[in-house]
Amino acid sequence: MPPPPMPPPLGQEVDPTPRPLPARIPLRGRYATLEPLHRRHATELWQAAQGADESWTYLSDGPFASADAMTRHLDDLAATHDPMAWAVRPVTTGVTSGWLCLTNIQPRHAAIELGGIWFSPRMQRTRAGTEAIYLLLKLADDDLGYRRLVWKCDALNAASKRAAERLGFVHEGRHRMHTVIKGRQRDTDWYSIVSEEWPLCRNALLAWLDPENFAADGTALHGLTEIRSRLS
Repeated sequence: MPPPPMPPPLGQEVDPTPRPLPARIPLRGRYATLEPLHRRHATELWQAAQGADESWTYLSDGPFASADAMTRHLDDLAATHDPMAWAVRPVTTGVTSGWLCLTNIQPRHAAIELGGIWFSPRMQRTRAGTEAIYLLLKLADDDLGYRRLVWKCDALNAASKRAAERLGFVHEGRHRMHTVIKGRQRDTDWYSIVSEEWPLCRNALLAWLDPENFAADGTALHGLTEIRSRLS
């Protein structure tokens, strides 16, 4: 008699319990504090945006024509739970200089995206910027139990793709002609960190953020990619 047919392959069994929604609470780190976005941040964010029109190139909103226009945008963003936005206040300056969001929140699938990131030039390539991202990734995975952390960006946005790879996100592929942003066609590159990859990424981020990793002039002694490679 022929052997019985093999059963069809199935994915790994997981805990199907829906993950909690993130709460609108402050998150505090060594170099940055994340505050639930509010219109009280508008004045500082408007000032941080001056002379930084290029920083909005790949975002769906901005640059804004006036402080009032930015305030209206912040009001809308602060009133939603998905995306949920936090303003970033670097400890060194005490001045709100950017924001970032958790979005596309899928509690039943334990998947969540880090997105809607706008950092003014004064926050780019800083410990505060990296720590702000770390704090939301930690909240999503360690605290809330999401198994899939997502980063996606315009396929032409080289800086965002470098940032994703530096943080340890794995490139998954490209959705061609995915959406239209500001009247232009956009291909979207997708990245992820899944649950078994997060501990290495987390430990590398913590090692990079350690004050011992910085020279007196603030230069990092070891890069994040280098540290992650050493720990793997």
